[in-house]
Amino acid sequence: METLFVPLSLFAGGLLAVQAGANAQLSKAIGSPFAATTLQLTVGTGLLLLIALFTGTLAALGALPQAEWWHLVGGTASAIYVVSTIVLFPRLGAVVSVGLFIAGQMLASLALDSFGLLGVTQTGLQAGAAVGTLVVLAGVAMIVFGQGGKDNLKADKLGWIALALVAGAVLPVQGAVNALLRHDLGGAPFAVGAISFFVATLAMAAVMLLVLAFRKTPNPTLGGVQTMPWWGWLGGFAGAIYVTTVFTAIPVIGAAAAVGFTVAGQQVASVFVDRYGWFRLPQRPVSGLRLVGVVLLLAGVAIIKLV
Repeated sequence: METLFVPLSLFAGGLLAVQAGANAQLSKAIGSPFAATTLQLTVGTGLLLLIALFTGTLAALGALPQAEWWHLVGGTASAIYVVSTIVLFPRLGAVVSVGLFIAGQMLASLALDSFGLLGVTQTGLQAGAAVGTLVVLAGVAMIVFGQGGKDNLKADKLGWIALALVAGAVLPVQGAVNALLRHDLGGAPFAVGAISFFVATLAMAAVMLLVLAFRKTPNPTLGGVQTMPWWGWLGGFAGAIYVTTVFTAIPVIGAAAAVGFTVAGQQVASVFVDRYGWFRLPQRPVSGLRLVGVVLLLAGVAIIKLV
């Protein structure tokens, strides 16, 4: 079972690059990143409900009244993360923001494993996990500096940097909370994923309404959807696979390994996306230092899992 979750986590992480490209297209088509994310989350919710129906696990939702209330709110982490990307990318740059997200993810995952927080099996602070996490962070630093992102890591941006770390940290916390909900519902992963996405959809819809009310931004429109490529709808599918994979992998291989493999898959995929301009995203040269950083990141994840 453990060996299955390694390639699955890498694949799920790689899908985040697909999600980014799809969300960018949908956001451009309807004129609002908040509305686009809300729509993609709605698509993901519907997909997971259908899978739960066809796998005969939809009835597990009947156990929701017996679940702890805070086991139901894991989906809010997705909204926090998405809003943070929208806020931080113009202020810190995409490369620095993603690097800080990864740092927050890895540090939170290490804490979950080491101290057995939120139902994660306690492993103690093991040398392999600590060393592997440090190697991953070193790789992230090389990725950031290799893509010219060092200018955005300045003292006057400490508040934004802290937000990026927190936004990354909530993702493994979401996985751990969703794993608790899975236990509450008798081990039905797709039903849990549907609940997580439904909560995330409600949270993003609330954010969208607040933005429209207080920022006086133009109302989103579906007029541009007709000219959008078909794969612009894949963000919800990619997100559904990612979220479901993480919370099913954490109890099996641990939080640090699960998050580490998804991060590695994301970074490997992003190198190809940047190099060849896939999904209509800007084509960017990939520096040698960034490639070394990705190799270090992969090595760090291997250390976490194998040592």
